[in-house]
Amino acid sequence: MSTKTVNYSNLVELLCDRAQKIPQKTAFTFLKDGETQSVDLTYQALDRQAKAIAAQLQSLNIKKGDCPRGSGFADRVILVYPFDGALEFIAAFFGCLYAGVIAVPSYPPQNRFALRDLQSRLVSCQSQIILTSKSFLGKLKSQLIASETDPIFKALHWLATDDISLILADDWSGVKCDRDSLAFLQYTSGSTGVPKGVMVTHDCILHNQETLRLAFGHNERSLGVGWLPLFHDMGLIGNVIQAVYLGASCVLMSPISYVQKPIRWLEAISRYQVTTSGAPNFAYDLLSRRATPEQIAHLDLSSWKVAFCGAEPIRIETINQFEAKFAPCGFRREAFYPCYGMAEATLFVTGGDYTKQPVVKYIEKAALEKNRVVLAKEAKEGVKTIVGCGRTWLDSKVAIVAPETLTQCLPNKIGEIWVAGGGVGKGYWQLDEESDRTFNAYLKDTGEGPFLRTGDLGFVQDGELFITGRCTDLMVLWGFNHYPQYIEETVEKCHPALRIGAGAAFAVDVAGEDKLVIVNEIDRTYRQNLVVDEVVEAIRWQVFQDHFIDVHAIALLKTGSLPKTSSGKVQRKVCKEKFLEGSLDIVGEWRLQGQSDMIVLINRYLNPMTHLRRYSLLFGGRMRRFLYWLMKEKNRDR
Repeated sequence: MSTKTVNYSNLVELLCDRAQKIPQKTAFTFLKDGETQSVDLTYQALDRQAKAIAAQLQSLNIKKGDCPRGSGFADRVILVYPFDGALEFIAAFFGCLYAGVIAVPSYPPQNRFALRDLQSRLVSCQSQIILTSKSFLGKLKSQLIASETDPIFKALHWLATDDISLILADDWSGVKCDRDSLAFLQYTSGSTGVPKGVMVTHDCILHNQETLRLAFGHNERSLGVGWLPLFHDMGLIGNVIQAVYLGASCVLMSPISYVQKPIRWLEAISRYQVTTSGAPNFAYDLLSRRATPEQIAHLDLSSWKVAFCGAEPIRIETINQFEAKFAPCGFRREAFYPCYGMAEATLFVTGGDYTKQPVVKYIEKAALEKNRVVLAKEAKEGVKTIVGCGRTWLDSKVAIVAPETLTQCLPNKIGEIWVAGGGVGKGYWQLDEESDRTFNAYLKDTGEGPFLRTGDLGFVQDGELFITGRCTDLMVLWGFNHYPQYIEETVEKCHPALRIGAGAAFAVDVAGEDKLVIVNEIDRTYRQNLVVDEVVEAIRWQVFQDHFIDVHAIALLKTGSLPKTSSGKVQRKVCKEKFLEGSLDIVGEWRLQGQSDMIVLINRYLNPMTHLRRYSLLFGGRMRRFLYWLMKEKNRDR
């Protein structure tokens, strides 16, 4: 294990020191098309570019606004760069820090959803300045000004940072900046609502960087590769800032390059003998299914020590399939590193031992439906396999809390995950009430706090954190708790026409009762010959068999049309809203007409309905299989 990094008071001091001590070391390498090395950026060059940008910002003399909670500099500067402008983005981000202004990384508006996201961030943070690249400026300016009448859009000051002379670096004057100064606003993904700007200080970042260093076993010889967008925490905090914190190097490529040809990610790991690289579960799953023998024949993944995985549910099937497919290339199961984090905690919250295999628990589904943890010895029918997300590091703490009583749960209970520690952000930008509700929670029984309420559900076993779902996504159907991600897993596997990781399950109110709705994208290859009834029946039968629920409606969507955040998370709330207003891009649809066949059977054989829970507890899987058989017989008699 490497020794502790020097105790810097802010990121400006950190980069200046790197530029002085290792000026010619390559900080970042960008692969233009995901394969061809186009340009390197040394620590000295990055420092000089950042100073030139900072000097230009300082010369604008933009009037400072009020900064909430007395947390430092108040100027906000929006950063909008194309996906292939990673190095320009990095220089601009540090340029903002060098100028003592608050950086606001933003998604490049490639479509109307991204444009709407950028517009909302501008209104939220009230920025007066936009930094971008020379090639992107004209298009971006016309998009924003043409789309809005708000005066803020007309008064923006535009600056192409790659058009700034490096001579200006000599005019840079240092700024007063300490650990409590705001560094940037990190907007949430919006998977559960409107994106909010998390106030992240230099101290939050430095604390999280030291946590990452310890958890991943990093040192100055570590080498990363990343394709994740830099306007999100995993890309910016996990790849870019961690490299600078270590004085190490990182290879970057555009997320577009990955999407066009996913194997490029592993090819870069092999070519540069990378030690650390990661992505959400879907990226590993995609490569497990689509990488061809010809593509993996010459890969060498033996250098890959930390394959971190987070940002969405981590599936044991993905771990098993990825290991099986790439073990011949030198990939080790121990390298797979499940972890848990969120924007409100800067990035990293929990992670395991990078030298050991992922921790797995088997939980009885019936208990899970009642927010209880009953362990099983192995995977079998009626048992859910859950992958652990590790433990806390440094001064961080996790508490499992009952959301209704705000008291700590017993060890065998599932509750809301509360987090405390130096990496937790300082609240949401200009949302004081929501900040107090989310970032200043206290345990009612002990008074301990403040904690960050994550909105995620889970439990802790033997010091390991396990995630089971989200508070706001949890559905109660027929008296049982149901996690949408588990239903979505069932759906995507029941017919080959359904795209993996492209579905959503949610409940809608029908005559005062919650009913289940399924939406899922159709694979492009099935678009022309889609048999809607066949897919619908496959979904209905499998969901009932696995979860004991009848489906109220099913919408099959056009490829790529499912509402997701810019980081690829399914927006179930938006899906629900679009379903109700009829604005989903549907290629096939089914809705229940009249009373559910299953309800009819239950009323006939298990009357009255008030005894449903009693019968289910008494007979468990046998009752479900019985009703499943009855449904089959009823349909056969038609």
